[in-house]
Amino acid sequence: MTLPATLRALRYRNFQLFFGGQLISLTGTWMQNVAQAWLVYRLTGSSVLLGLVSFCGQIPVFLIAPLGGIVADRFRRQRVVIGTQTAAMLLALILAALAITGAVRIWHVFVLAALLGVVNAFDIPARQAFFVEMVGREDLINAIALNSSMFNASRIIGPAVAGILVSVIGEGWCFFVNGVSYIAVIAGLLLMTLEPRKPVQQTASPLADVIEGFRFVIASPPIHYLLIMLGILSVTGMPFAVLMPIFADQILHGGAKGMGILMGASGVGALAGALLLASREAVKGLGRWVAISAGAFGVALIAFSVSRSFWVSCALLLPVGFAMMVEMASSNTLIQTMSPDRLRGRVMSVYSMMFMGMAPLGAVVSGVTAARWGAPATVAGGGIICMAAAAVFGWRWPGLRSEARRLIAAAQMAGGVPPQSATGGSVAIKTGGEAA
Repeated sequence: MTLPATLRALRYRNFQLFFGGQLISLTGTWMQNVAQAWLVYRLTGSSVLLGLVSFCGQIPVFLIAPLGGIVADRFRRQRVVIGTQTAAMLLALILAALAITGAVRIWHVFVLAALLGVVNAFDIPARQAFFVEMVGREDLINAIALNSSMFNASRIIGPAVAGILVSVIGEGWCFFVNGVSYIAVIAGLLLMTLEPRKPVQQTASPLADVIEGFRFVIASPPIHYLLIMLGILSVTGMPFAVLMPIFADQILHGGAKGMGILMGASGVGALAGALLLASREAVKGLGRWVAISAGAFGVALIAFSVSRSFWVSCALLLPVGFAMMVEMASSNTLIQTMSPDRLRGRVMSVYSMMFMGMAPLGAVVSGVTAARWGAPATVAGGGIICMAAAAVFGWRWPGLRSEARRLIAAAQMAGGVPPQSATGGSVAIKTGGEAA
């Protein structure tokens, strides 16, 4: 059976296994995210502590991700991801046991969030770099977009279910469901059959490996401009999600159920953005998409911040999610397309630092700012900064296109063995040099 172009990465058996397992697991992850935020808010009622828990959960990514990149380049990425997913499962089950028995305290949430951040510091670079082993460069853009689609489909279901469960039986069962959901992705990873990957020669020290990765990023202007843009959005725009309990309860008066609906609305918009990206077959024009979507993200955040109607706010979160996803997935695709495989894990570790690692700073700043000036003013300010950054990026990007073309061509020439398709034959890799 011939799959539609939007689903073409699913012709690979390994990606089918990954996709199915992640769809189940990520639904549980979103349930935990919503339930944990509501648990912290219920225990403390503090916007500052909401920001600090998010900080503890994400700052390890910024500090440890370079080490995670080395691990992703030196060892089999499949095994690394199996290990990180297993560790995340155990942490979720521990939090579930504490919450269900009523023994949970705020310091438990802080410690477990920090430990999960350590796990993510190894998981994100390995998982992002693993895509090319499952589908090859030919369908990398589609695989990243479908993964984003799956991420956001679960983001629609998970928060909605969590909102109901939290209000009916408490947060603990959301954590338990999340823990059990990891079994699906671990099973899928274990069932994969992969071509051998030539490991990075371990002639240098870990520090030299880290430096090599950073040097490549710094010496590649298209990559580091994309990463700077992503970091700005992570610090100033994306913390709107950290403040969602305040919007749901104090401003829009929707409670836990309302919070689930609001997060789900953002997920619907992000899913639409990911599906739009999945329909593309080339990276040409993605740099322009990054600039436009970042600006649109800022505009939508400002509009959301001034709304005082629950359903109007839900509607405004659709473009918020859409623009946010297009910017992130487009950046991810461009960076991976320009990165050689031997450095992919380390480059994606820098991506992890800017995407998740910079978010803790934004979470703390937004929490403190919201406590002083209110959540709406905080979100509006972030939107203004996003718009300004998008304007600068859009002005600078045209001058970087020739270098982007060179990096794409060099990375394709250094590409590895094509993966096996669902029917067992190798898949040819296209070598078009169209840049963003």
